[in-house]
Order: sequence, then structure tokens, then C-alpha cells
Amino acid sequence: MRTSDFDYQLPQELIAQKPIEPRDTSRLMVITRQSGLIEHHCFHELLGFLQTGDVMVFNDSRVLPARLSSKKANTGGVVEFLLLRRLSPNVWETLVKPGRRVKPGVTLELGDNQKNSAVTAEVIETGENGIRTIRFSDESLLSDLGRVALPPYIHEPLENTNRYQTVYADQKGSVAAPTAGLHFTPELLTKIREQGVKCLFVTLHVGLDTFRPVQEENPLEHHIHQEYGIVSKEVAEEISRAKKEGRRVVCVGTTSVRLVETVAKASGNSSIQPYEGWVDLFILPGYRFKVADAMITNFHLPKSTLLMLVSAFTGKELIDKAYQIAIAEKYRFYSFGDAMLIL
Repeated sequence: MRTSDFDYQLPQELIAQKPIEPRDTSRLMVITRQSGLIEHHCFHELLGFLQTGDVMVFNDSRVLPARLSSKKANTGGVVEFLLLRRLSPNVWETLVKPGRRVKPGVTLELGDNQKNSAVTAEVIETGENGIRTIRFSDESLLSDLGRVALPPYIHEPLENTNRYQTVYADQKGSVAAPTAGLHFTPELLTKIREQGVKCLFVTLHVGLDTFRPVQEENPLEHHIHQEYGIVSKEVAEEISRAKKEGRRVVCVGTTSVRLVETVAKASGNSSIQPYEGWVDLFILPGYRFKVADAMITNFHLPKSTLLMLVSAFTGKELIDKAYQIAIAEKYRFYSFGDAMLIL
């Protein structure tokens, strides 16, 4: 298995630049793994593929306004950085630009020093590729000073930044949206519940790996970035009960899949326990899924860990076929693109 096995050529015009309205009118490719059948639907037709007793697992992480601008306290030089993950109170791992001039001990100023919104930031540790650990004087003010960081393949400004949030986003902490959830509307969620489907919410704060492809030709040499996840006692019990009773667990997004599979691994089986901690599970073809029975996901970047995960879940040959069909049928790709239901 090589990283190049997960490469494909995508016409630039198929990279969705804006979200479609309403949210649930995007296209939905439905893949049945057992038969290999590939069907084409609209996202709101998802209801026709759900069953009474199903459990759906959503990631309720909310996207931070993670892109910040600052000035060096001593020179006034402009420094841009992206919040990646919270390490401890007021301490964050960040991606800094330009990085080479931002060394430990440097103090940065954010906002207007003459206002209460002013925040200072001290660089306390240097990592590779522009990574810096920064201590802020008051992290509670960062939301007022930052702006949402759209993925680098989106080149058009977003008029309504709430369109880069799921309608159920709650727990602040992600750099990027868990994009499979962007297709749901409050009305669709109500219909799903009325159909006898249990909707559960977990939290996994989406981090750096969303933005970077695997560079190593041997994917086993790739170091996946850690993300922080939480599964409550109530949710763990509901998922465990569903697995015991043979009811399907439908995960919304690769983030939900990685979290529940991490918890199952930590618990030793599919009867999962409450969890709070770091998640660094790298799922490649050959992995045996313990919890996820079905998955809703978007179309992912070439050579990405996300494409490797859906290949593991679907089967490499079938997912390759599905992507070829999606390109031929002009599906919209990536964060604001169309969706896929894998049964």
C-alpha cells in the first residue's frame, strides 16, 4: 500500500466554492457495500435509507474564528497565525506565518492596546513547519479578534460564516468544520427523529490533518495529528445498547467515525465507555471497524487520511469506482460539496 494509491485527478471546477442552498438540497451518492450498488439521490432523501432504531452519531464541535493577526511588540512586524489546538488554559498550538522570525520569547500583540480587547501572546516553544506553542494573556477574547479560516482550496469569500458551521454546532474548538454535517437542516433532523432514529452528539475538535495531505509514500510512516474528543456517559451507553441489540450505528463524518472507533479500541470491544482525551487513530485499509455500521461523508482530497479512512470502510476498489463516477457526473467536491452515504 502506497500513498500514491490514493491519488486521483480532479477538475478544478468541481471544487465547490460556495455552499448550496438550502443545505439539504446537495446531491447524495449512496453506496451499498455488500452489492456494490451506487445510486444518486438528493440529500433530504436520506430519510429513505434510515430505519427505526438506528442511532446516528454527530460531531457537535464548533469552528473557532481561528485565523488571527498580530504585531511583534518590539518591531511592529505583522505575524499571522492559525489556532490548531488547545493544550491547556491559555496555551495553544498554532501555525505561524512567517515562522522563521517568530522564536521563543517573542511577544505578540493582538487587538487595540487602548481597548479591553487587547491580548498579548508569548511564544514558548518552536516546532517544525511553522508550528509554535503560544501562551495568551486571555484566550476568552480570541473569538472577538479572529476570523474563520476557510480551507485553502476555497478562494471565494463566504458571505455568511454560519454556513461553515453545522446547525447543531455547540462545543468550540475546531479549526475546520466537520463537513459531512453541513448538509443537515433543523427540519431534516426533526424528521429523522420522528422516524424513530436516535440522534447522539459527540465532540471531536477538527485539527491540522484536515489541511495537509500525507507526504510520505508509505502511509504507515505518516504521523497523524492529535485531536481532542469527548464521548459522554449517556452517549456511550446508547451506542453500546444499539450494538448489543444489533441496531445500526450511522456515523456522520469521518471525525465521528474516528472518535467512536478510538473509544471502542480503548474499551476493548464495541461496548464503549465514556471518554475524554486525545484521538490519533489512523484508519487504513485492513482496519476492522467495531462500531460504525454506516457513514455519511463528503468527497475528500487526494492522498488524505480521510480518503484512506473511507477506502478502509468501503473497500478500495469500490471507493475508486465511486469517485470516478462522481467526477463523470460532476458532483461537487470537498467542504462545500456533495455527500456520500455508505451502507
